[in-house]
Amino acid sequence: MLVVLSPAKKLDWEEAPFGGSMTMPHFAAEAAELAETARELEPADLKRLMKISDKLAQLNHDRFQAFSLTPDPEDVRPAVFAFAGDTYQGLEARTLSPEDVQWAQDHLRILSGLYGVLRPLDGMQPYRLEMGSRLETDRGRTLYAWWGDAIAERLNAEAAAAGTDMLVNCASVEYFGAVSDALDLRVITPVFLEERDGKRETVSFYAKRARGAMARYVVQNRVTTAAGLEGFDLGGYRFDPDQSAADRPVFVRPWPKG
Repeated sequence: MLVVLSPAKKLDWEEAPFGGSMTMPHFAAEAAELAETARELEPADLKRLMKISDKLAQLNHDRFQAFSLTPDPEDVRPAVFAFAGDTYQGLEARTLSPEDVQWAQDHLRILSGLYGVLRPLDGMQPYRLEMGSRLETDRGRTLYAWWGDAIAERLNAEAAAAGTDMLVNCASVEYFGAVSDALDLRVITPVFLEERDGKRETVSFYAKRARGAMARYVVQNRVTTAAGLEGFDLGGYRFDPDQSAADRPVFVRPWPKG
């Protein structure tokens, strides 16, 4: 089983909680090409492109200026520890054991506008570049055009290496939209609902955390089958067989208090 997550805008640049060698992102050269394109943009251009503040535009301008195909070790962090935000609060990667992280290295992938696909221990440089950004390159006007079938084909190869034909989609619509029809895997997309006064709904904030928690559950329990997902109970969620479909398992919990 392969699980995919979205990245996060917010980064945690503290040192990794335990030692170990970082790996090289598969699309490091492509990331450097994209960074070279973004390097030509002024802070005002990045502000418009990503709809961010002046301060963030300057920060990311500086990041693209410093981006290197061969960065110094102190300038990179393992991807699974570098991202923060709601999904990564659910994942809680810093509390995973070294054995869990090593298993995740083969079974967890992070989709990225800049890097395409990242393994947990791939060394990444600080950046912000959402997949939905309309960054024009020689391949087209969007990052979807830039990546084409490359992400799907890479996931096919990663799944084959892990001995699975199944992918659990815990990424957002924006990021999974970069996975083209070239994907040759069964896709299972969990749905997380909050229930209050007899009504159920998806709440983005909670769903993001739940996606990260689902990835954590898969990693810690070494889940390899669709049926194995049904035991997910982190955060108070429970599997609802009546509302679920084969590739759309639904998990429900009472509306959180407070």
